Amino acid sequence: MRFFVLTIFPQFFEGFKNTGIVSRGIKKGKISIETINLRDFTDDKHRTVDDVVYGGGPGMLLKPEPIYRAYESILERGHKPYVLITEPWGRKFDQKFARELSEKQEIMIICGRYEGVDERVKDIVDEEISIGDFVLSGGEPAAIVIMDAVSRLVPGVVGDKDSIRVDSFSDGLLGYPNYTRPSDFRGKKVPDVLKSGNHRLINLWRRWKQIEKTLERRPELLEKANLTKEDISILDAIKSGESFENFVKKLK
Repeated sequence: MRFFVLTIFPQFFEGFKNTGIVSRGIKKGKISIETINLRDFTDDKHRTVDDVVYGGGPGMLLKPEPIYRAYESILERGHKPYVLITEPWGRKFDQKFARELSEKQEIMIICGRYEGVDERVKDIVDEEISIGDFVLSGGEPAAIVIMDAVSRLVPGVVGDKDSIRVDSFSDGLLGYPNYTRPSDFRGKKVPDVLKSGNHRLINLWRRWKQIEKTLERRPELLEKANLTKEDISILDAIKSGESFENFVKKLK
């Protein structure tokens, strides 16, 4: 997976590229992130990337020329990335979208700034993308969120495949609670089922907790999730107020 990021603040990404899973992915050669400074593609001594809005209005817009030139420089090197631009009204970024993007070979992200970009830039854009219903000072934080989520799904970036499989939203549901040592922390104890050694029971408890949490916090996700017959029976039990312990007894 190769990322190209068009930005006026390439330094914004240095910490990201040199930290954690993304850094390991880069070192393993599984992903690469190339930041491209739009100011390098201007044609004046002041390296101007923005200008006033035609028709009047507040703020400034990113000019089309530097963006087009930066994009064309990528094409000239033999690349043809899938082009995203960060926009508040874009398609909402979620785990499904991240999975779709992880199947691309190359992705270019245009980071908006000021009041946005000249509309003519959209001619080279494949999708507009938003990470939420709020406004940032620029597209750089959004680009980091996108690259982090997508990078995790690139084979070989995350060492433990199971950690991806059980992530929240990986199967449409929220994640289950996890615990580590000590088993008793200030009177708060790890559930006995997790210490039982019964993996079938542990997996059932975790699934119960996933469905319970999703029903409580994001019930709309359940309508889209691909639930099994057992999942549906768990959901019905939770809705009826049945306890996990009674549910398990009925299975025996």
